[in-house]
Amino acid sequence: MNLSHVAGIALRQFYLYKGNFARVVPLFAWVAIDMVLWGFMTRYLNSVTSAGYNFVPALLGAVLLWDFFARVMQGLTTGFFEDVWSRNFLNVFATPLTLTEYVSGLVVTSVATSAIGLCVMLLLSTTVFGLSFAAYGAMFLPFVMVLFLFGIALGILSSALVLRLGPASEWFVWPIPSLLSPFVGVFYPLSTLPQWMQWVAKALPPSYVFEGVRTLVAGGEFSGAMLGWGFALALLDIVLAGWVFQRVYRYAVRTGLLARYSAESVS
Repeated sequence: MNLSHVAGIALRQFYLYKGNFARVVPLFAWVAIDMVLWGFMTRYLNSVTSAGYNFVPALLGAVLLWDFFARVMQGLTTGFFEDVWSRNFLNVFATPLTLTEYVSGLVVTSVATSAIGLCVMLLLSTTVFGLSFAAYGAMFLPFVMVLFLFGIALGILSSALVLRLGPASEWFVWPIPSLLSPFVGVFYPLSTLPQWMQWVAKALPPSYVFEGVRTLVAGGEFSGAMLGWGFALALLDIVLAGWVFQRVYRYAVRTGLLARYSAESVS
């Protein structure tokens, strides 16, 4: 893998953001709104409930982690969509760039864009609403890493979906985090779900993260083996997503879909 090729993909995305302020604002605006909304919600819940439970690390911390996951996924897919919207498929894939280098460049872009959102959320949640990560201890970074890996996997899979079905199918991608949230238990224990939803949750890495968050906030001990299982699932998801993307790409090249998409209107 040629790192200069990877840097070239990331640099292209950088110039797109540099030249358009409207692309920069969504990197932090929506997550900031979420932090403010849920920050005041947790303050209200703390004021009307008993003093034995603090909703700030339980709810606001969960929102922060889930928003970070969504930013990672959308950071990768948005980079891919830039080539969809500009009908740039043929230009990109006609170069000596390999598929691995192209996807790696999108991952680098996702790291940068999601880091901006994470920093804004951390700043607001800690300084304005008093969120302390002491309740999570050393597990905070593993929680973030599992969500990051799963976000990358879903971003690759979503890009493969659009590559296979065409530019108009991008609207299938945006609701994915919302569709997954009931299964992973962002705001409630998995035990509240029906049995069939619990089985689905066991296959989703974020469910282990949010179960761990609630356990630690409640003062319990969270098994590192459970988080390790979530980490392994996230890695497996990346491998599977990469395999799917490669298969879809080969199909698109073999059938001429790339040329057709370059001429197809997104609308």
